[in-house]
Amino acid sequence: MRYKLTFIVGAAFGFVIGARAGRERYDQLVAGAQRFAKNPAVRNAAESAAQQSRTAAVKAADTVSAKVGPRLPDALAERVRSLRNGHGPDDDWGTSNT
Repeated sequence: MRYKLTFIVGAAFGFVIGARAGRERYDQLVAGAQRFAKNPAVRNAAESAAQQSRTAAVKAADTVSAKVGPRLPDALAERVRSLRNGHGPDDDWGTSNT
């Protein structure tokens, strides 16, 4: 699925860059993409996928913590606990983890 999506995005990008139809066709493509992104069904699907990925990430973190938890260095264990509680510090890029 990821590869299909990457291909479609790449093909659309190549068409936009290589099109000789000019600004009018570009504006039509942008308007179509915006309509697609604003579609409630698309937004619901995106939110559902995001929620499922968050659930899977929590499950994976719990599994790893259960298996490796006692052997983690204290600094790393504290970082995992703070992230799990939603009170993590700013990361290296200056974005908040809360």
